[in-house]
Amino acid sequence: MPQMMPMEWTMLYVVFLTTFLMFNIMNYFAQSLNSKSKEKKTINTNKMNWKW
Repeated sequence: MPQMMPMEWTMLYVVFLTTFLMFNIMNYFAQSLNSKSKEKKTINTNKMNWKW
């Protein structure tokens, strides 16, 4: 479609950009924050006294 006017190209770009941003924003905020607070990851370290 090389006959398209530049204004139509910019509107097409704006539509795709807003769709992309909305998709990313919805995916970012769709995560539940409660599952992160319930999950407590502890690192088990075995303390050993090395005698060299």
